[in-house]
Amino acid sequence: MKQLSSRLNERIGDNLLTLVATAGMLFLYIPVLVLIVFSFNDNRSLTLPLRGFTLKWYEKFLSNSDMLTAIGNSLYVATVATAVTIVIGTVAAFALDRVTFPGKTVFRRLILLPIALPGIITGISMLNMFKLMGINLSLETVILGHATGLVSIVVTQVYARLQRFNRRIEEASSDLGARPWQTFFYVTLPNIRLALIGSALLSFTVSFDEIPVTFFLTGRDNTLPMYIYSTLRRGITPEINAVGTVIVVLSLGLIILSVYLLRQSEKE
Repeated sequence: MKQLSSRLNERIGDNLLTLVATAGMLFLYIPVLVLIVFSFNDNRSLTLPLRGFTLKWYEKFLSNSDMLTAIGNSLYVATVATAVTIVIGTVAAFALDRVTFPGKTVFRRLILLPIALPGIITGISMLNMFKLMGINLSLETVILGHATGLVSIVVTQVYARLQRFNRRIEEASSDLGARPWQTFFYVTLPNIRLALIGSALLSFTVSFDEIPVTFFLTGRDNTLPMYIYSTLRRGITPEINAVGTVIVVLSLGLIILSVYLLRQSEKE
């Protein structure tokens, strides 16, 4: 009797957790679904009922020069920030894995702090630093702000992969006469490449969509999130829904790919 009651309670608990999880997913993604549906609605007014299917809002945003410039700026910022992050994050991960130095434990904790801090704190802090140094705000200052937070993503993923890496392979390479740089490029790098690619894709996605840090560090050049933010102050338009749909699809694809690569890296 007690066993039956225990199984019943477990089943009720599992069903309750499933219901809560489903409700949470619906709460998060129904607004995204609404955005996608209205991006194809043949009606400038964002009201029901839907009039019909159209692609004119996509054509309109593709002919909007200001929006295309903002997209180009976002791609530039995300690409350069990701590249900087990969270099710095990989070096930091190797230092944590291979080097013993005073304060190593503190360094490992502090390097995770930027991604844990709210973006508004990072933005204000770096804005004050740039003002004190006399550096004018531009897309380059935005890149530095993004890289500061994104480096944590690369460090955690690459460090975790290095922890599972068999160092005997490197020793064997050295015993066979390979130089340190040859061992790195032909042995170490191929074994951590999936972690690097996965963290790079995730960093690119986060940088492309970043608003708080960008808000404080951007100059006259708008990134796409900032352009959308300024446009929404005058009201939501189907054109914004169209570009939002494109961002959602591309971001989702990059996130899925990065998660897949990171999981494959964990299996190696």
